[in-house]
Amino acid sequence: MKLMPGNIFISVLATVFLTTASLAEGQQPGKMYRVGVLSGRSGIDRQTEAFRRGLNGLGFVEGKNTVIEWRFTKGASGLSPKFAAELVRLKVDCILAVGVGTIRSARDATSTIPIVMGTIDADPVEQGFIASLARPGGNITGFTGIAYDTAGKRLELIKETAPKASRAAMLVAGSEPVVKAHLRDAEAAARSLKMQLALLHVQQPDGLENAFRSARHGGTEVLTVVGTGLLNSHRPKIVGLAANARLPAIYSNVDYVLDGGLMSYTSDSTDQFHRAAEYVARILNGVNPADLPVQQPTKFEFIINLKAAKQIGLTIPPNVLARADRVIR
Repeated sequence: MKLMPGNIFISVLATVFLTTASLAEGQQPGKMYRVGVLSGRSGIDRQTEAFRRGLNGLGFVEGKNTVIEWRFTKGASGLSPKFAAELVRLKVDCILAVGVGTIRSARDATSTIPIVMGTIDADPVEQGFIASLARPGGNITGFTGIAYDTAGKRLELIKETAPKASRAAMLVAGSEPVVKAHLRDAEAAARSLKMQLALLHVQQPDGLENAFRSARHGGTEVLTVVGTGLLNSHRPKIVGLAANARLPAIYSNVDYVLDGGLMSYTSDSTDQFHRAAEYVARILNGVNPADLPVQQPTKFEFIINLKAAKQIGLTIPPNVLARADRVIR
């Protein structure tokens, strides 16, 4: 790791100190802040833990001067409106919402309590959550995980991993604009790489087996997966199907790799949740969410799972390994 020159390092430390100090100074002495977290996931994970650590580091310490009301739907979308209503009744000062469904439920439940989007794999403007990225308006701001050009990058990386492959497939679910944008980018990359790209479109969970059968019958050699709601809810199954088919696959969500998948290239959502903590802290100190622009990803991660590679009998080329930000051995 390269060390920063002393003067730059001191400057960075000063910036962090001043930011933390200014946020802490804005706190009201003796006040107990209440933050709601509404997520479709199963519990506290790497991202939500990064959010909690971020809040603690900014002086909003859970159990000391801050109560965090955790609400996890565990993929049961019907619970989202109920939990959003609960948070409103508890009169939380701010809501961190994770995912399209939970953001929509939070928006429908309140137009006054500030809502920070932890991450959203859809265009928040097209979803009607904000007026624009620069000027969101209303009570919603936060972070979007959208980076459409990553679809082409994933195809390039899986091609480098399996250089002889000429037939790729892209597994998607739903028909959201984000899916179509990813497909356009992947199609452009496929033309550049002189590869054939087939679309595996799944509408229901029981269609996953048929999708992989279609891939096998179509001669698919590599797979890219755009992780949206339906697919993300069935990560272990998708990873297992790819392994059984001995199909090199790259995912748009790091959690697939942590579940045993081969590789992922995506925005660093942990970094986004840490930054979301700063937004919540600023809002708790009185900043209007309408004045905080919605931010897009700034950091990306390429992660390789060598255990998964061994399972399907794949040797990762040295030049691909060298590009990885993290390697799971």
